[in-house]
Amino acid sequence: MVFVVLVALVLLIAFVYNNNLAYMLGFLLASIFFVTILHSFNALSGLVVRAGANSPVFVGEKAAFNFVIHNPTNRQRLALDIRLQNIREISLKPHETQTVSLPMDAKKRGWLACNTLILSSGYPLGLFRAWSPLRFDSRVLIYPCPAKLDLAFPETAAGQGQQGQSKRGGDEFYGLKSYQSGDPIRQIHWKAYAKGRGLHSKQYAGTASTEFWLDYDETPGSDIEARLSQLCRWIIDAERAGFRYGLALPSVKLAPDNGSSHWQACLRELALFGLSS
Repeated sequence: MVFVVLVALVLLIAFVYNNNLAYMLGFLLASIFFVTILHSFNALSGLVVRAGANSPVFVGEKAAFNFVIHNPTNRQRLALDIRLQNIREISLKPHETQTVSLPMDAKKRGWLACNTLILSSGYPLGLFRAWSPLRFDSRVLIYPCPAKLDLAFPETAAGQGQQGQSKRGGDEFYGLKSYQSGDPIRQIHWKAYAKGRGLHSKQYAGTASTEFWLDYDETPGSDIEARLSQLCRWIIDAERAGFRYGLALPSVKLAPDNGSSHWQACLRELALFGLSS
């Protein structure tokens, strides 16, 4: 609008003073005004945008939504703004394809849906903003936040017998348990004590294979989220230690196993527990 007022003012001056140079300047500015509309439109016209694959994250991390943007024409696309939660600017060469990752805050577990993606451009002069809202069925699975406190793995299985017993003096760290009179001083977890979490003793496991169940009903926690966070922490620790672990939730049971697929399946059940998928 400021540019339109400027053009009108120049033409008014040219009319009042009958100045040919002022007329030429006014018409030149007006032609730039109208030509810019076409260039701003062409900056977006014909672009192909599709949603890419997204990786799960934990609560508190940044979820990344991936989009693939393709320029099928011989024109270079400059100063393209892509907005999801924040704005990112890219440029595309003729026939170039780029994958753009846009972050969003993962504040709660479950599915995080993609908001409206806005693709816009103010090219070439910023007088006009061509924009297009794009809606995709793109989601990121958000796992519960792992508990901060190192608790020992549960000593009883979910109705399926006892887990492998932990050994003091073993070579591999197993977890923490509440301090009991007679526990060696060297096994006290002083970092937890310094943080005001009370006295806990370290437990160690031997190299023998350990198999146990992680039962929601037996997991400590003041509410659902606290229990899921503790289960999440146990699953991560058990996978790192190479143990075989099963997951028992009120709605589903996953038999003891380990490996990437089992780890992801367990975390997926925690993420969607009590939620509609």
